[in-house]
Amino acid sequence: MQIIPAKTPDFVKALFPNFIWNINTKNKEIYLTFDDGPTPEITNWVLDLLNKFDAKATFFCIGSNIDKHPDIFNTIIKEGHSIGNHTYNHLKGWKHKTKVYLNDIEDTQALINRNISLITNKDANSLSRVKLFRPPYGKFKSKQSKLIQNLGYKIILWDVLSYDWDKSISEEACLNNVITAAKEGSIIVFHDSIKAFPNLKYALPKVLEHFSNQGFRFKRINEAE
Repeated sequence: MQIIPAKTPDFVKALFPNFIWNINTKNKEIYLTFDDGPTPEITNWVLDLLNKFDAKATFFCIGSNIDKHPDIFNTIIKEGHSIGNHTYNHLKGWKHKTKVYLNDIEDTQALINRNISLITNKDANSLSRVKLFRPPYGKFKSKQSKLIQNLGYKIILWDVLSYDWDKSISEEACLNNVITAAKEGSIIVFHDSIKAFPNLKYALPKVLEHFSNQGFRFKRINEAE
């Protein structure tokens, strides 16, 4: 069976200690994350499945997709999941000037805050104190990362990568990437995107069932982490 290493090596985590790679806990808790949405039908499918398992997750949303699909974005919020910033245009940080990159992030956060404010009746300005950010492709310039943190963002990377978007990976391998690598406190990356959906549709239900049967809870990442 095709298996691609999915777990982030400890030495990589040690090189970037200011990033959040996993949640430090001995409890049976796992942190599912979904990048690149909201996407019609796919994000809805994910939300319905999470509800069946009483699972919470964190959605790292692309700003342009929030603008296109505000109803789906609002459903994510209403169902009690966390929201993270994934830039407005899914930018590659290393290919853009820092000012352009930061503006793209801040525009997205303003959009996120406005939508959350409308649903929760909280002042949008009060929502910007602690913010979650994941760089597209997991890469950006060192200077960019420092400035992003200075703006109050927690940079969330991952402990386990499912590779669900990779068409060269079978659905069974996608599942095994997660099953074999995840443990207490793992942050796992899936994508609620069209490209990832064939593997996601196969792997996610089985991941939820497998770890639920082992007594794990699926929690969202929040400002307390």
